[in-house]
Amino acid sequence: MRAVAQLGQAHNVFVIDIPIPTILNATDVIVKINATAICGSDLHTYHVASGSPDTPLLYGHEAIGYITEIGDAVQFLNVGDYVIIPDNLDNGHYTVEPDHYTVPIGFGGVQDGTPEAPLPGLQTEYARVPFADNSLIPIPVNSSTSQSTLFNYLFITDIFSTAWTGVTWSGFQPGDSIAVFGAGPVGLLAAYSAILRGASRVYIVDDVQQRLDLAESIGAIPINFNTSDPVEQIFALEPMGVRRGVEAVGYEARFPNGTMDESLTLRQLVNVTANQGGIGVVGLRNNGTYNFDIGTVFNKALTIQGGIVLPLQKVASELVPLVASGRANPSFIVSAVIDIEEAPEYYARFDNHEESKVVIRF
Repeated sequence: MRAVAQLGQAHNVFVIDIPIPTILNATDVIVKINATAICGSDLHTYHVASGSPDTPLLYGHEAIGYITEIGDAVQFLNVGDYVIIPDNLDNGHYTVEPDHYTVPIGFGGVQDGTPEAPLPGLQTEYARVPFADNSLIPIPVNSSTSQSTLFNYLFITDIFSTAWTGVTWSGFQPGDSIAVFGAGPVGLLAAYSAILRGASRVYIVDDVQQRLDLAESIGAIPINFNTSDPVEQIFALEPMGVRRGVEAVGYEARFPNGTMDESLTLRQLVNVTANQGGIGVVGLRNNGTYNFDIGTVFNKALTIQGGIVLPLQKVASELVPLVASGRANPSFIVSAVIDIEEAPEYYARFDNHEESKVVIRF
């Protein structure tokens, strides 16, 4: 089968042949993938030399498809079921402390990765999914379901769930104003989530006009940080600051001149969020020291929560019914639907901000 892989060259991916996966453990299933997507977090790996010709790094952690084979221990899934594959799996092993939960297995690793490493990526025609009963999320679709509906469910696997959770972590309540920093796929869907949940005003900050136009089309107020300081722009419209904020940029935050500052958007959100407000942080972060004013956080009594969304299955239980009812349609962010052979071209386009979201359709 064909798969998107990096072979040790930064800013370059290839489409290669790899073996179709088979059942290895009794809890496995094999999924025939209908659609997968290029994610913003894929670009973090794309920017560095990852994998090698001998151990390709296989991309992808968002996928939707149907089950073609099940292991002997699978109890709640059947061949033919349509499912979405969450970006992190649930191996069923909870810690003895009820408030501690760690998922050890994600997708997007080298082809011959060890059991502790990420599984091979999902930008492939088939995928083996371990711990399938605990992990896979059945959805009410079939072979005649429209493409846009399939994509609505597809984004629950990562970006819609992440965006929704970022809004939740901010402490959002209906009627709140909110500022979202970053108008990539997660930022756009965070703005969309806040609108769905009854925000009074939604500001979204970026410098890519195509993204800002898309945000404006769903009712958000675009703020271009190339024009002037985004905090000042928001204060001009919201003199007391916003009640909530979502950070959806991560460690690649930058000034208009291109200088990187991984703390920039955190500082801006601390400044623009009103007293006793809250901030959800879902942009990818490195370990290390961040430079923002903890004194201001203290004096304003701000609440900040962030991280990777775990367990995603819990968030999906909120989002699947919204999509099934027609209430949520996150597929508005899709700008291109491609064949897998076009992946190298569209990785470059996505990296250059020429696409808002790229879906690979099989």
